[in-house]
Amino acid sequence: MSRPITTLFMLMSVDGKISTGSSDNMDVDKDFPNIHGVKEGLHQYYEIEQTTDLWSLNTGRVQAKLGVNHKELPSKTRVSFVIIDNTHLNKKGIEYFCALSKSFVLITTNKSHPAFSVNSDTLHIMYQEQLSLKDALKELKEKYGCDALTIQSGGTMNSLFLRDKLIDYIDIVVAPVLIGGKDTATVIDGESITSNDGLSKLGVLELIKCEKLDNSYIRLKYKVINNLSEK
Repeated sequence: MSRPITTLFMLMSVDGKISTGSSDNMDVDKDFPNIHGVKEGLHQYYEIEQTTDLWSLNTGRVQAKLGVNHKELPSKTRVSFVIIDNTHLNKKGIEYFCALSKSFVLITTNKSHPAFSVNSDTLHIMYQEQLSLKDALKELKEKYGCDALTIQSGGTMNSLFLRDKLIDYIDIVVAPVLIGGKDTATVIDGESITSNDGLSKLGVLELIKCEKLDNSYIRLKYKVINNLSEK
């Protein structure tokens, strides 16, 4: 395969929400630890997260919500991070990921991104005039040796991976809570399919694991069969 094997790994509510509300100050990482009936089993998600791929992809918007632009520099980990960002990360946010990552690849279409002013052997900037996930994944494998990649981005970015048939596996931890709200982010957002012609872009799944966790949590793992069958 000319790109990494990809796994979309997410924490969601029973109704598919990956945030607790529609504003940027609401987030499951910040809010779930304070909700009785949810906080008790939350540790299982983070324990599973520690077993995911050594390459992790996210977006600057998600990371900015988590406060990386203002955090103290972390200790180095063995994980390499790929961040897609144009405007959400500042220089300190870039330095945060340089400190955290074994290798840090920033994908951007912004020629003036603050990352260009950061000098670090850890940092690699993948500039594209127009975002191409296919080209980015190919370069990640060929140039940086990324064979397996965990995707943990937001619903809009997840939809781009789905429509381009770039998701191979789905690994979902379901928290015992209903959130609701039509504007609250879900696992897959983005533009809706409006005609039967778009049905070819659906992600058809084969369940390969269903695990009952403690405190009413469950874990579901699927293979995206229409993606893998086309490779």
